[in-house]
Amino acid sequence: MQCELCGSTIHGPSRTVRIEGAELEVCAQCAKYGTEVQKPRKAAPGRAVSAPSTRAPARKRRDVFDFMEGEIVENYGAKIRDARMERGWSQKDLAMEMKEKELLIKKIEKEDLIPEDDVRIKIEKTLGIRLIDTAEEEEETRRKSKMVPTMGDVISIKKIQK
Repeated sequence: MQCELCGSTIHGPSRTVRIEGAELEVCAQCAKYGTEVQKPRKAAPGRAVSAPSTRAPARKRRDVFDFMEGEIVENYGAKIRDARMERGWSQKDLAMEMKEKELLIKKIEKEDLIPEDDVRIKIEKTLGIRLIDTAEEEEETRRKSKMVPTMGDVISIKKIQK
């Protein structure tokens, strides 16, 4: 058998070593270049050995929508841009005021990126706008809205009397 690292013939038992993530069968001299991998022991007859799990437990992916307190308004990018331009600021001025990167502001205004809560709060405070629609606000606007009459309500049909 040949050493997978130096290519020389292996005299005696070979060693399994992990070098840069690859497991190689190497000679005793090349074993010092990596960490030795422990081979699983063979179970005694009649006994079952369970192999330890090498997989890390699956983590739940972090989703920005899980942390938001409400829904972000439609066309939030235009709303931010209008408020910024109303103050006469460039994207760079807004970014400096918020202590964020200009690229972040550009992406948010183009709606390529939904702002995380901390950035959203900074935008709301700096520009004096609201970017979140909560369910409570939607209910309030529904309650406040008056019932608009339809054409059928406006037109009164007179019956012709004979």
